Amino acid sequence: MSDRKAWRIGVAGLGTVGAGLLTFLAEHPGFAPARGWATVTGVSARSRSRPRPFDISNLPWFDDPVALATSPDNDLFVELIGGSDGPAKAAVEAALNAGKPVVTANKALIAEHGAALAALAESRGVPLLFEAAVMGGVPAVKVVRECLVGDQINSIAGILNGTCNYILTEMEATGRSFAEVLAEAQRLGYAEADPTMDVGGFDAAHKISILAALAFGCAPNFAAAEIEGIENVDLLDIRMARDLGYRIKLVASADRSPDGVLVRVHPSLAPLSHPLAQAGGALNALFIESARTGRIFLQGPGAGAGPTAAAVAADIADVMAGAIRPVFQAPAASLKPFDPVDPSKMMGRAYLRFLVKDEPGVIAAVSETLAEAGVSIESFLQKPSEGALGVPIVLTTHSVAESVLAAAVERIAGLSAVLDRPRLFPIARI
Repeated sequence: MSDRKAWRIGVAGLGTVGAGLLTFLAEHPGFAPARGWATVTGVSARSRSRPRPFDISNLPWFDDPVALATSPDNDLFVELIGGSDGPAKAAVEAALNAGKPVVTANKALIAEHGAALAALAESRGVPLLFEAAVMGGVPAVKVVRECLVGDQINSIAGILNGTCNYILTEMEATGRSFAEVLAEAQRLGYAEADPTMDVGGFDAAHKISILAALAFGCAPNFAAAEIEGIENVDLLDIRMARDLGYRIKLVASADRSPDGVLVRVHPSLAPLSHPLAQAGGALNALFIESARTGRIFLQGPGAGAGPTAAAVAADIADVMAGAIRPVFQAPAASLKPFDPVDPSKMMGRAYLRFLVKDEPGVIAAVSETLAEAGVSIESFLQKPSEGALGVPIVLTTHSVAESVLAAAVERIAGLSAVLDRPRLFPIARI
């Protein structure tokens, strides 16, 4: 198949990315001239009549994406439907079973079923590629899976969800609440009508689970990821963090240690001078730390028709060139889920914020409780906030076991002078 000059491509899913891909392939069928040319020979989507920026009237239409995936009229199947199960999973499985290469932008599918799909692809001797599933047009997957294959990656951390990054950036810039900025993001199309996957941290968790599998030679283990979204990030915390020299970002990270792998997504504080803190709007950014190369930094648009379609096209070009490699770092037969590390045993610095009554002895009670637990305070800020129910006390800690810190915060929450649920955010280890 690799020496064919004409590649017939079936595309399932005609949303933003699908429309971008069809437009690109129509305008640039020979975009990879050394590898042949590409033509779309079938499409499928939920609605045939939905208005689209690309004319599909001259393309063969398939109501069922599985039928498109197995059609003898295509050599390669592109899945842009989305979702971890349902039609997307069925169509990808059908294409692989039929011996057809698959290119997908579906991060949920790869994060939750990647090991099984890798085994199926490798048993049929066909590639399964998913560059567009992580960071859109930024080649994060290629860098981790191919460019650093001769190195040992120890950690990955970054901003992997543009919607959350946009919301946090706008909250800081405009002084509006999370709810107000989210509503605007939905009007502008940055956030879905149901934004749970984005603001709940699940989208970023899918992506970091994929990167962890590629980096550490294991099966994706989305179920083991520790996930917290940005719903509880208040404007007060954004302001207080900035006064302390930090900016709050939703940071996704994967760290390898002798005890196993810790994959987590959390609102975290990054120093204002750090590149992650300076990545604003809908940008994505990623740090990769390896034993021999050291630190690599990637930044760029993580979504959108142009960047994501470009990543899909790059995978198509790899298929056209006959590239076949393990879907993850190791052959599928040897893939095992990573051993998750107990996060409560991890050491790290943290940001704490308490809203308390304005009365004598409160600061002393908070400080004594932390000291009794063995938590050392690094910096302290008490700054009345307009409109707050009480007085916010903000502090950062020196490195401490998370279980110790959580227990101390629980005790402080029980003090009669504490008016609201304490806020606890890690300071990113970046």
